[in-house]
Amino acid sequence: MVGEYVVKTQGGKRQLIINYKGASYGADVAQYAACMHDVVSKLREVDADEIVLTEYYERIYNEEQSAMLRSIADLVSKFESESVWAPSNLGKTSDSRSLAKRHDAVMNFLGLLPGDFFKAYLYLLQLIKEEAARNASLAPEEQEDISVFLKTLDFLRGEMEKTVIIQKMKKYLVQLSEIPTDRSIYHAFFEAAIKPSFIGSRIFFSGIESLQLVDEYEIAGTPIFIYRHPEKVEYMYYINPPEYTLPPDKYFLLEKTKEVVSTHRPTTVSFLDMQQARRYFGKIYTATIADLAQHNQIVLTAEERDQLATIVSRYTIGYGILEILLSDRNLTDVYIDSPLGQKPIYVVHSKYGQCQTNIIFSEEEAKSIVSRFRSLSGRPFDEAHPILDFDLPDLQTRIAAIGKPLALDGTAFAFRLHKQTPWTLAQFLDNNMFNSVSAGILSFFVDAQASMLIVGSRGSGKTSLLQAMMQEIPQNLRIIVQEDTQELPVPQLKRFGFNIQRMKTRPPLGAQSEAEVSAEDALRTALRLGDSVLIVGEVRSTEAKALYEAMRVGAVGNVVMGTIHGESAYSIWDRVVNDLGVPTTSFKATDFAIVAAPIRFKGSLKRSRRLIEVTEIGKYWNEDPQRENGFLQWLQFDAGKDNLELFEKNIEGSDWIKKLQRNRGLTYDQIWGEIRARAESKQYLVDVKRKYNLPKILEAENSIKAHSTYMLMAENQREESGGVDYPRLLSQWKEWVNGNLAKPLMRK
Repeated sequence: MVGEYVVKTQGGKRQLIINYKGASYGADVAQYAACMHDVVSKLREVDADEIVLTEYYERIYNEEQSAMLRSIADLVSKFESESVWAPSNLGKTSDSRSLAKRHDAVMNFLGLLPGDFFKAYLYLLQLIKEEAARNASLAPEEQEDISVFLKTLDFLRGEMEKTVIIQKMKKYLVQLSEIPTDRSIYHAFFEAAIKPSFIGSRIFFSGIESLQLVDEYEIAGTPIFIYRHPEKVEYMYYINPPEYTLPPDKYFLLEKTKEVVSTHRPTTVSFLDMQQARRYFGKIYTATIADLAQHNQIVLTAEERDQLATIVSRYTIGYGILEILLSDRNLTDVYIDSPLGQKPIYVVHSKYGQCQTNIIFSEEEAKSIVSRFRSLSGRPFDEAHPILDFDLPDLQTRIAAIGKPLALDGTAFAFRLHKQTPWTLAQFLDNNMFNSVSAGILSFFVDAQASMLIVGSRGSGKTSLLQAMMQEIPQNLRIIVQEDTQELPVPQLKRFGFNIQRMKTRPPLGAQSEAEVSAEDALRTALRLGDSVLIVGEVRSTEAKALYEAMRVGAVGNVVMGTIHGESAYSIWDRVVNDLGVPTTSFKATDFAIVAAPIRFKGSLKRSRRLIEVTEIGKYWNEDPQRENGFLQWLQFDAGKDNLELFEKNIEGSDWIKKLQRNRGLTYDQIWGEIRARAESKQYLVDVKRKYNLPKILEAENSIKAHSTYMLMAENQREESGGVDYPRLLSQWKEWVNGNLAKPLMRK
């Protein structure tokens, strides 16, 4: 019903929500006196921090604006309680005509006050001016009569001038050449935030004039702006979605379309994935919008129709405002902390670090998105199960949601965005995570079937480094990937020619299904699936024992790689042995610990990913590898030089190198020849990228082709001459890169 209202608490703030759908005037206190009058009347009945006026879209008046409106309501109530129209406040005369005239003047003022505060103030000033002029020409006994009325008028003026709204209006009027006769002055103080009524979250642009724009781009049809704040260490990440800036007729179409299609449930179509569902419903929404526009005589271009269909899809079968953020692959993380509705969403940008957004995520939106997540994951999320942890395949995002009683202030979210294309060693080299020699060493470790743990804290890049090293595996080998959360880009690697079988294990957090297999059982199964490279997404718990047991007895017989949380070779020995219960003798099956970390150079707030350590795990120690010289450092990061130091003298005494020489019949020089050739090949791709501005040449699709060609050319030389001539190999390979990768990319 028109004029009905409710009061809801959102983010700790009381919101007065009034329905104006079907009203004879618009839901805008600045433009319509009747609307302002109605809002002020309701504020006399209830208290609210914010005011939301709903039609086909919502106008949201913030705390400052709502406080100004509430001050008008308080003033009306005060004047009524003081009975300012009572005869005793109008004069001492017994002349009923004079009193009636003054009574009418005060009532006219009070009638204007709720709907046109400024006009009421001007009316009052004019009334005081006229009565003061009349008073000057009256006899003393008549002046005493009118002074009572003037005192009442002065009281009304004084109370009005105490309000913030009149104080602001006075300052504003100084800047104008003339006093406005219409309601234009209200637009300076009551410009509401606007959003579609079916969207729970809201965005803001307050204070944008003081920000410095440092970058802008577009994601999913939405402009993205990166600002620097003069008083904050973090950047500001502002979005301006089209759904927040549409004209009223398009909001009408959005609302009507959502109403029409909300009950549509296809009975003859089964959806294999979200993309298929989006295509199906996109056609439904497009046709519905076109029909509604024609029926309501609203002119739309094809582009506008498609835009509206995309918006409806985003808030029906999609993920709402979050979909824009999760589509921005410049972001690595999105954080929504509780209590919802109080603080903006935070994001972590790959270039600008942690940024504050201009998005306030509401409890209403959270309930909707949680319902979607429960449906997609098939897992519960309630007070008995306050953790929901799963992967969102269509947006390549890992989701962690927590609720009460674990999260005291209510539901909170953390989203981890995976890179759409796998990281490559060449890309890490281009981003200074390590130098070319390090890239050659890592590539060679994979070729030499070393067992490796990639070590680091959250955000250090260890999973990204693992997926880059997987691309160095020869494509004639089968790979088995075991993960509890799907972070490794297995589908992409399959498309690039790798033979991969992935296994999903029981997640470590949240509700668990009896049908899900434990990591330990899955690992034992993987060892029975034939000769394969074994990749363990993350070594967390009891599966570590099974993994090391297999490695120790040679049950894998191929490359073994996995990630683990830690900060050094010693820290993972301590964790694997003392926390996960793996015997020290079994831990020795690890050949190398490869450690990555985010570095804050010279105390800078910016974090840069770096490879900080490559350490060989020796085999001839008994209790403590650090005390018994069981660790042999190959590479160590020097922050002062921002480079990795290579310890060639250490490597000369490497037991792993000696074992490799025995098993493969290679000399020490031949091993280093291979390492340096691989290093030069990675560096050459980076050089070509930089010289010709070809970032795509470093992407997985091209990097894998380049590496496979390198290995084929090397193998041909071995078959022809029994060895590899690395200068000739690199010359031929570079010529191939120039003709088969660089030139086609330059033509695009």
